[in-house]
Amino acid sequence: MSDTPAGPTREVHIVRVCGVDRDRIVDRAATEEPLEVRLHDRPFAVLMRTPGADRELAAGFLFAERVLKSADDLGTIEHCTDPRQQPQSSQSSRSTQSGPAVSARSAVASSNVVNVTLAHGSDDAVERLLAGRRQVTGNSSCGLCGRVTIESLKTDAAPIDAAWSLRPAVLAALPDRLRTRQTVFDETGGLHAAGLFTPDGELADIAEDVGRHNAVDKIIGRALMRDALPLSNHVLCVSGRTSYEIVQKAVLAGIPIVAAVSAPSSLAIDLAREFGVTLVGFARGDTFNIYAHDGRIAR
Repeated sequence: MSDTPAGPTREVHIVRVCGVDRDRIVDRAATEEPLEVRLHDRPFAVLMRTPGADRELAAGFLFAERVLKSADDLGTIEHCTDPRQQPQSSQSSRSTQSGPAVSARSAVASSNVVNVTLAHGSDDAVERLLAGRRQVTGNSSCGLCGRVTIESLKTDAAPIDAAWSLRPAVLAALPDRLRTRQTVFDETGGLHAAGLFTPDGELADIAEDVGRHNAVDKIIGRALMRDALPLSNHVLCVSGRTSYEIVQKAVLAGIPIVAAVSAPSSLAIDLAREFGVTLVGFARGDTFNIYAHDGRIAR
């Protein structure tokens, strides 16, 4: 483990093979590290993610988990400063300028823990949230692994009825516009991206992460923290395929159109059809497939 807080990429020494030639070179890899999300200082979940926008990721994750239902539910969200994360020697030492000295390794540990407090979260309410939930370790590919079911969504989200439409040429251009803004992907080739676009194709927000769903959580969490939900006048474009979890997050955030450069899963299609989401896949060049609610894509 590095002795400094991680960034989105890390140097790695590799052997590059080209025919019969081998060269030892320095490359860059996308960083993947665990983020522990605490609720009122108690462990709630561990997410595997690319460091960066951790507060937004935690907010988006808790929104999808329905711990947060609006910006009014969020009290504070901050990286952990729990002294238990610090070595004993650093707790007793003092700095004349900045208080307790904190080792670099302790800073790394704290940067991988986010603590969230609810605005109206009593001890009993937090206890019920923790008791009614299994501990989740989310890897960078599984998302919520189906924790929020279609049946539970029916009581928590209304079908999307946005009446505006998107021109086909605008939709077809979104993947390329997203790709040109993937700065970390350019360095590593190992990150997914999610982009939030306006109906005229302007990029409103972007996030990159080793997990597709994490990138979506970062965007939705950022909107939640700005009290900008629902995102009913936006299009979500994601790299890779569209899973059930991504459509579920779009439904909760009120996003009416979801587009991807690859295929959707069957459950993603079912969910989009049931909740009024226009679902587009294989958006490459000037072609794409519409799997649900084609009326929002203008003829």
